[in-house]
Amino acid sequence: MADTKRVLLVVSGGIAAYKTLEVVRGLRQRSVAVRAILTRGGAEFVTPLSLAAVTEDKVYQNIFSLTDESEMGHIRLSREADVILVAPATADILAKMAAGICDDLATTALLATDKPVIVAPAMNVRMWEHAATQANLRTLEARRIRRIGPNEGDMACGEWGMGRMAEPAEIVAAVLEFLGAAGVPAAAATLQGRRALVTSGPTQEAIDPVRYITNRSSGKQGHAIAGALARLGAETVLVTGPTGEPDPPGVQVVRVESARDMLAACERSLPVDIAVCAAAVADWRVADPSPKKIKKTAQDSPALKLERNPDILAQLSQTNRRRPRLVVGFAAETENVVENAMKKLTAKGCDWVVANDVSEGTGTFGGESNTVHLVSSGNGKAEVEHWPQLTKRDVAERLAERISAALGGRQ
Repeated sequence: MADTKRVLLVVSGGIAAYKTLEVVRGLRQRSVAVRAILTRGGAEFVTPLSLAAVTEDKVYQNIFSLTDESEMGHIRLSREADVILVAPATADILAKMAAGICDDLATTALLATDKPVIVAPAMNVRMWEHAATQANLRTLEARRIRRIGPNEGDMACGEWGMGRMAEPAEIVAAVLEFLGAAGVPAAAATLQGRRALVTSGPTQEAIDPVRYITNRSSGKQGHAIAGALARLGAETVLVTGPTGEPDPPGVQVVRVESARDMLAACERSLPVDIAVCAAAVADWRVADPSPKKIKKTAQDSPALKLERNPDILAQLSQTNRRRPRLVVGFAAETENVVENAMKKLTAKGCDWVVANDVSEGTGTFGGESNTVHLVSSGNGKAEVEHWPQLTKRDVAERLAERISAALGGRQ
């Protein structure tokens, strides 16, 4: 079919390569065509025959095969795909991508492509945390390479930590989400031509080099909102504090730690049409964080002097020349949810506030569902919509549709 979506899958040499067979099955079940490049290392974990069986296509391995290069060159391989997926993305192939090294078919196709690339990292936790790997990831993210995972969990080497490849279902969902955003019909791209800014996750305020003040935000809701706005065609920037959530497809991600870092990143992203402040920003920071670890002694516990952090929502709402057309805040409350949200709407000067109950037992922090109340200012008074309990993705979709309607659709 002419509208069939196509994925070029690069399988590199990590033990998680066996999971890619399930990724292919998941994509094929949803009518996505998959063609595979298998690296020499990848072939140590999965066979060309097994990949060919699940893709129902030839598996490509050798850049020096004259037959392959005459019938299906590396340029054509990459350009006939809608997206390239590297899974597993080992530390080795990420380093080669960052440096522009092309010493086999996979890395040559990746360097030759002009199509979007998604990576699913998989490696030992020490390799993931190494400064070289983190520097390579920052380089790739600056080039708009998208990332799924990794997750935290048991490693094949017996260790525990970050570096476990995202599960096949997660990868399939992210690829399908990206393909949906990339291929949104013109009639559905109601935010095409708009720019959106979303904040997400917690912030971390240093006490000393090893301790910090933070909160329980997982970033699930903010990340879902960024993805929903991108699927409607908005050029979306996500400014996020530390979180384990995978990057939403089609979104530019900026990672920060402190509230001051987040404000600076938001200001650099202006001007935008839409600002959604879903991050749980720490209200206070330590006035004088220690440059060295504070040692525990037999004396009394040290006193921490706190000072207020910048109010990102208020500053975006009150920016005159570059104020977004629509500013949406979030209010995480443990009591008097709607009443406190109404007060926040007035105090911050934003247009809408999405309020939710995060008291003990609700399961909102870190959970998959949310019950929210949309508070808006209309006709000189606050108006409230009470939404039923929804998944955070469904909350994000509904909010994105409301944003689109408020802005009057496409420009």
